Amino acid sequence: MTSTFHGLETARRALATQQAALHTTGHNIANANTPGYTRQRVNFTQTEAFPSPSFNKPGIPGQIGTGVKAGEIQRVREAFLDTQLRTESNKHGYWEGRHTALHKMEDIMNEPTENGLANTMDRFWQSLQDLAVHPEDSGARSVVRERGIALAETFNHTYESLEAIQRDYQNQIGVQTNKVNSLLTQINNINKQIAGVEPHGYLANDLYDQRDLLVDELSQYINIKVEQVGSGGLSKEVADGRYTIKLLNDEGKETGFTLVDGRSLESNEIHFTYAGEDGSGPVNGIFIAPAKIMDDIDHVNELHGDSRAIFLESMEDFNSPGKLWATIEAYGYNDKSGNEKGLYPDMMKELDLMAATFAAEFNAVHSTGWSMSEIEEGTKSGYNFFAFAEVTGQPSINPDTGNIAGAAKRLMLHSDMEDLNNIAASGAARNGVEREEAFSGDGSNALALAGVKDATLNFGSTRTNIQTYYQGVIGEMAVKTNEAERMTKNTAVLKDSVEERRQSVSGVSLDEEMSNLIQFQHAYNAAARNITTVDEMLDRIINGMGVVGR
Repeated sequence: MTSTFHGLETARRALATQQAALHTTGHNIANANTPGYTRQRVNFTQTEAFPSPSFNKPGIPGQIGTGVKAGEIQRVREAFLDTQLRTESNKHGYWEGRHTALHKMEDIMNEPTENGLANTMDRFWQSLQDLAVHPEDSGARSVVRERGIALAETFNHTYESLEAIQRDYQNQIGVQTNKVNSLLTQINNINKQIAGVEPHGYLANDLYDQRDLLVDELSQYINIKVEQVGSGGLSKEVADGRYTIKLLNDEGKETGFTLVDGRSLESNEIHFTYAGEDGSGPVNGIFIAPAKIMDDIDHVNELHGDSRAIFLESMEDFNSPGKLWATIEAYGYNDKSGNEKGLYPDMMKELDLMAATFAAEFNAVHSTGWSMSEIEEGTKSGYNFFAFAEVTGQPSINPDTGNIAGAAKRLMLHSDMEDLNNIAASGAARNGVEREEAFSGDGSNALALAGVKDATLNFGSTRTNIQTYYQGVIGEMAVKTNEAERMTKNTAVLKDSVEERRQSVSGVSLDEEMSNLIQFQHAYNAAARNITTVDEMLDRIINGMGVVGR
């Protein structure tokens, strides 16, 4: 038989449970605009009915309910949407980073515009054609020299601008690496906090939100996989547990590297090495080392030979897409063969090849002609028009030996061109035979110099004229930029779509919360009225019974 006060206990439980629901609803409303917050709900659970089946159970018609309790306060979240969002966020981070890099490159190349390299070359060719008509005119010679200077300076400026952006990207790699390492450390710290809460039967919902927000942010930089590890003890089945985060490659397969270990509650850090001893040059390796040992070293190169650290000699082994990889691709890295790759290094190589090939061919034609000074002296010196600046500590540019690194940056007019009379406009070779005599009114060599524009040159594995080659370089850049822009928009649409679906499940709807507020309030009031009713019943029993005859 149940207690006389059974009704009071049932109503008390209802009051406490509805109050917990009201508190949770208030928590949801308070965090409606908190980034990463997941709405929470109280899982109502019926308390055990009375009596429990046993041999000495009381003889009553059936089991009587004993009320309700708050089973747990749980986040309303769908794990599949989290995985999907992180995948799309990773793709979007990569394409957005790549598009930004290419867009900056387009701004530098400045094509097609009035001040671009193509137009500067056209003006140079035009000045040579004018010189061919008036080979003795000092004004025409001056225009050729000035437009030659302008052409060299355009090569210089374009190359130096690319270098400046490339240096910015190296700084960006450092910033993003620190960000990734900070996120890994923060996730591991929250893992530790969760490991101290869950074994006691609690759900650390707010810690889960903080951790998921960090994981979402981490997925923008690198491709990751999240595995849940139970905390043990009295952990609930719905507990999220600790997160183990593994690094994935561009195919979504595990690379074998664990960044955060949910079992050991330890995290690793990522650090890149560069080919140059002074920290310059392409990225040529990556260390994945425990965070706890990084405080003991001053420089990442000290990790060489440390058995606790893993070293990847090629960035192709890292190959985890995301914003960080897009930045490395833009800056430049060494492949497995030791060759430098990357958006900016590739474009600078193209400029170097163009400048070196063009200057060599132009000088070859120029040196076969006769200048005014040579005609007057009667001796042919074979002046060069272009040259490459010498830089202390760096090898000389020499297209014949294949050393053309930095040719576009160091292209300049030869010192011989300080004298306008040294421009060889006359007496070019005729039918492949060099003339031994020339006269000042002959502009045939200037015409031959203008013909370098259409000459078929050898650009590595490509044989074409310089104009077509440059158009090909710019066209390839435009195609890459368009592809990156299109993929950025596509991935943004998918990412936003998944985010909207996740918000529809996990986001706080004030309309819904207000409805819940009214629902729980009335349930609380009804429970209080139930207590009043039981109280009146007890009053009748205690004060109204057994008073007959008094």
